[in-house]
Amino acid sequence: MRSLAVAALLALAVPAAAQTQSGQGSTPGGSPPAAVQQTPGPVGQPIGQWREQIYWIPMAEASGAQRLLYARLCRPTGETPARVVVYAHGTPADASARVRVAPPSCDSEAFRWFLTRGYAVIASVRRGYGATGGAYAENQGSCDNADFVNPGLEAARDVAATVDYAATLPFLRPQGMVVIGLSTGGFTTIAYDSVPHPRVSALINMSGGRGGHHNNQPNSNCNPNGLAVAAGRFGASASTPMLWVYTANDSFFSPQIAAAMYAAFTQAGGRADFQALSEFGSDGHDLFMLPGGSGIWGPLVERYLAGRSTQ
Repeated sequence: MRSLAVAALLALAVPAAAQTQSGQGSTPGGSPPAAVQQTPGPVGQPIGQWREQIYWIPMAEASGAQRLLYARLCRPTGETPARVVVYAHGTPADASARVRVAPPSCDSEAFRWFLTRGYAVIASVRRGYGATGGAYAENQGSCDNADFVNPGLEAARDVAATVDYAATLPFLRPQGMVVIGLSTGGFTTIAYDSVPHPRVSALINMSGGRGGHHNNQPNSNCNPNGLAVAAGRFGASASTPMLWVYTANDSFFSPQIAAAMYAAFTQAGGRADFQALSEFGSDGHDLFMLPGGSGIWGPLVERYLAGRSTQ
C-alpha cells in the first residue's frame, strides 16, 4: 500500500485532461506539481492500465549545472522491452501560461494510439515550462528579427536528455526510438534531426513551427521567413527521413508557411514525407491531440513507422 506521502505526490501529478491550441499539455484548474524531487529517477510506483509513472530526468545545462526535467512515462501491457516514443510539447502563445504546461495523459487519444500498438510513451517538460521550471531556454528575441535556430537547438537538447535517459530503463528498447512533436515540439523534431541522434530512427513533425499567434492573433506569424531560414539550416545536416503533417486550417502555421519550411528543408538536403491534409475541426493545428484526430494521422504514422522500425 502506498504511503500517504507518495499518494499525495501522485495526486498532484494528475494527468492533464486538456490541450491548448498551441499543442502543450496543461493541468486543468491550476499550476502543475511543484518540483519536489531533487534527484533523478521515478516517483512512487507505476499505476493504472498504462503503468503511468512520473520521472525526473537529468540534463546538463551549458554551465555544467544539472537540471531535472519533469516527465510522464506510459507503458504498454506485456513485459517485452517496448519501442519508445518521445513526445515534445508546444508553447503557449501567452508566455504567462508556460507555468501550466504538463505532460498529456496516458489516456489521451494520441498516447493510447501508440500504447495499444505496443509502444511506450515518455513526455518530458522542457526547461522554463511547468514543473521543470528554471530559466526559459527558447528565447527567440524580438519578433521582427526572431532567431528560430537557437531556440530549436536548445529545445532539442531537452529531447536528447529524455532519449538518453529512456535508454537506461531496462523495460524500454534503447534503440529505434521515435520522436514526435506538436507545434513548437514539431519544430523541435526538425532541429533534433540536425544533430546526432543514434538512438532515434523516426522523427515526426505535427504542425511544427514557432512564432504563431503573434500578439495572440490567429493567422499571424512572428517571422515566417525566419522559419524557412531555420528549416534550411536544420535540413543541411538532417540525417533521418521525417514525416511532416499539416492541415489546411492551421491558425498557427498556414499551408504557405508549412510549404516554405518544407521547401527550405529539402532543398538544403533534408528528407521528409510532407502530408498537407484538408481542414480538421475549427482549427487543425491540434489535429494530433484532438478527439478523432488519430483516425486521420494514424494511418500516415503507421505507414511511416513501418518503414523506420529497424533502422
